[in-house]
Amino acid sequence: MSDQARAELAPGGVLRAGINMANALLVTGRTEDGEPDGVSPDLARSIAERLGVPLQLVPFDSPGELADAVGADAWDIGLIGAEPQRAEQIEFTTAYAEIEATYLVPAGSSINTIEEVDRAGVRIAAPGRSAYGLWLDRNIEHATLVRAGSGPDAFAQFVAEQLDVLAGLRSGLAEIAEELPGARILAGRFATVQQAVGTAKANRAGAAFLQGFVDEARASGLVTTLIAKHNVEGKLSAA
Repeated sequence: MSDQARAELAPGGVLRAGINMANALLVTGRTEDGEPDGVSPDLARSIAERLGVPLQLVPFDSPGELADAVGADAWDIGLIGAEPQRAEQIEFTTAYAEIEATYLVPAGSSINTIEEVDRAGVRIAAPGRSAYGLWLDRNIEHATLVRAGSGPDAFAQFVAEQLDVLAGLRSGLAEIAEELPGARILAGRFATVQQAVGTAKANRAGAAFLQGFVDEARASGLVTTLIAKHNVEGKLSAA
């Protein structure tokens, strides 16, 4: 690790890590001190330890808010889904973990496969600023996207407006399906959200350090260990 990497990632002597509190697979609770806890906070703690600096976790209510703050000097590294639109301003590592995104349909729906969703007349509820919501923006050609501010908002809109499809992470949709008699989760996935570590584009030495860290974290089994520690096996996969 170079002194330049440390200077770029912790210019104030503290590593500020932006954490997406909306992802219940990556942030599964709070520590005794009230700090966010889970796979992504623990990964941030390991990065700070490797840099030899204290860590400050900076929570955000949504991944969109975290991404928007890249130029506001609010965080030094951000742990969110890597997505082409975000990558215009954020330098991402390769993924350290992956999460499947798929669809839920209500009872009585005639939609049975992923491929049947993108058709004229089908209305899809989805959080607009999520990584998979951005994927839908780029890839849906015929169906209508009904965007909401958050996952819970998308669910509420799906129910209230009797929309045809709800897009979401598979684990979250499984919980929703239990609340909606007859609802079904479609087999397969329309996208895989790539969870990564990002920093500002200007931090070239810092980005190289983060990529090396993620490579080592995957090879050493650290990511797998954290997934098991926080009981999200089968829902979150090491990349």
